[in-house]
Amino acid sequence: MSNIDKRALREAAEKAGKDKWQAKKINGDFYVIRSGSYIKQCGITSFQPIAEIDHKPVRDFVAMVNPATTLALLDENLQFQREKDAIEAVALALRDDMRQAREQLEAAEKRIAEQREYYEGVIADGSKRIAELEARAVNLPKRSVDEVMHLSGFSRDYAEGWCAGNDNAIHEIRAAGIKVKGA
Repeated sequence: MSNIDKRALREAAEKAGKDKWQAKKINGDFYVIRSGSYIKQCGITSFQPIAEIDHKPVRDFVAMVNPATTLALLDENLQFQREKDAIEAVALALRDDMRQAREQLEAAEKRIAEQREYYEGVIADGSKRIAELEARAVNLPKRSVDEVMHLSGFSRDYAEGWCAGNDNAIHEIRAAGIKVKGA
């Protein structure tokens, strides 16, 4: 930042004392005096000017705290304030982004829970339907050649072919895992 020797400035301020100073117009002239040292009594004015104190640490401090040093400190402080404001702006933006991300996550989790509930119902319904289908049995009665001939009025060859086809159908249906009634 600035090239001000802050440590030396602090040491000079501590050596100069912790007095507060004030600017005061006295008898038409302006003075920097120790705060509270101005006394006007019985026509006599008394005060303790800073510049006239024969105290080397105070003089050294006054020399160090010049307009250039003060402006540099103020500029540095302003830069720190700007950096702080920029960091706060980033922090606020990140907070807003986090809030938005959290809201999106909660909405997504809610949708997932709703979809999970829906698909668990679909799976349960499908499982139930599969169980129902597996529990069903096809009704293919086993007929003899004579019964087929009697019922259809066709020849023995036709009845034997029909019975053989029926037997094959029953065999294939059972091979597919389907129950067959009446056979």
